[in-house]
Amino acid sequence: MQAGTPAEDAAEGRAKVGRAEAARWSGALDMLNLVRAQPGVTRAEAARALGVGSGTATEICARLRALDLIAERPAPPSGRGRPTTSLHAHPEGPLAAVVDIRQSDWRVAVADLEGSLTDTATGRHTSKRPDRVLAAVRDAVAGLAERYGRRVRAVSVSTAGTVRRGTIVQASVLNWRDVEVEPLLPGVPQALGNDATLAGLAEARLNHPGRAVLFLTVEVGLGGIFVDGGRALTGATGAGGEFGHAPFGDPAVACPCGARGCWDVAVDGRAVARLRGEDEPDDPRSYLIDALVDPGARAAVAECASVLGRGTAGLVNVFDPEVVCLGGLAPELRRAAPDAFAAAYEAGTMGFRSEDPPELVPSVLDRDASMLGATEAAFDAILTEHGIADWIEERA
Repeated sequence: MQAGTPAEDAAEGRAKVGRAEAARWSGALDMLNLVRAQPGVTRAEAARALGVGSGTATEICARLRALDLIAERPAPPSGRGRPTTSLHAHPEGPLAAVVDIRQSDWRVAVADLEGSLTDTATGRHTSKRPDRVLAAVRDAVAGLAERYGRRVRAVSVSTAGTVRRGTIVQASVLNWRDVEVEPLLPGVPQALGNDATLAGLAEARLNHPGRAVLFLTVEVGLGGIFVDGGRALTGATGAGGEFGHAPFGDPAVACPCGARGCWDVAVDGRAVARLRGEDEPDDPRSYLIDALVDPGARAAVAECASVLGRGTAGLVNVFDPEVVCLGGLAPELRRAAPDAFAAAYEAGTMGFRSEDPPELVPSVLDRDASMLGATEAAFDAILTEHGIADWIEERA
């Protein structure tokens, strides 16, 4: 075997060092993402999950602990093996500022690696003008930055509207069109997403990891997303997942989006009121909650449950999910008229699916779901080689 020149040998040596360093950081990011997905995982469990030896896991955890990225606590004894530790977010570690802009109010909080939401601020819209709403949100985010400094590494915004290429192109409940969300905290990455998309992302990652999940939620209108293996499928421009604007409703009914026959206006409080011959309610969500237990609204509720079941079947046929998860008021609508939902759902699904139907389950997340999804999106930006390198450089 012919030896290389000194220059070639040096180049090969540098390449080996580079590959080793890349593998080293790959292992560190894998460990951080594991702690993110399974807060409190033990170091021994982490080693098994990542397919590394206990010595390698110990070395990775020591480096991450020294960089204030994770904290280790003694784990309760289990069996006769060596004592181990459980892995958690570091109390001085990176944070995300997460924002939820809803129909009548907004919320801002900080989230750590484990997804814990703290230091929450809220405000009601005194005006729905975009500049005023975003000014109030920007002040709240600035307050977080003042308290936590450069620990805030990303901002993530959830909004009740359609997002396309980083712009809120339409938010019917806010009467917004083509609203640009300028950086709320200059100098850090910012993500912007639809609230139902983010709620579905959180539900899939936190409660059905690695599975193909169809998420549908009813609030004011209907939204959702298909998440495959932890990745939300939002299309070429980010505007995908607008299931509420599939034509599963009455073609004679106009939708504020500009289309007709949208599913969005066929399953919520507006639909129940219309079917009862009443005016559109000021608060469709509260109206639907009351209607679900009102004997006088039983027929209208059953019709909405039937439309929900039929549309759900259509999307099951399209996406072939392992799990269908219903969020918001959708589980209550199904429970209020179970026979109507079931008949429409079963009639609409392809016959072969009866042998192996997808699980149909309610969401276990509360109204924090979209903020938890925003946290997921924020830490997707934070936990990158570049993001961690910046964190290390600032702490050097």
